[in-house]
Amino acid sequence: MPRRQSETPRTDRIELRTSPAEKALLLRAATIERLDLTTFVLRAALPEAENVIAAAERVVLTERDSLRVLELLENPPPPPPRLLAAARRRLRRP
Repeated sequence: MPRRQSETPRTDRIELRTSPAEKALLLRAATIERLDLTTFVLRAALPEAENVIAAAERVVLTERDSLRVLELLENPPPPPPRLLAAARRRLRRP
């Protein structure tokens, strides 16, 4: 099977345990696509990993919440006394 050249050399390993039937299925599909098994699996897994991370890092706000965030950014509330005291203590440290 021809191997596609990746931009970064693959030096790390991941072990993947499968049943013989699962491995045979993956190998058959990779062969049909003319890819090595690693490339075939990564081609499917990496975009999914990016989607999972993007969804976890994205905050979706309602219109009302978006307007509230913008209001707070433009007109932040005054800092509470405990925060001011903590900042003063921090500035006094050597």
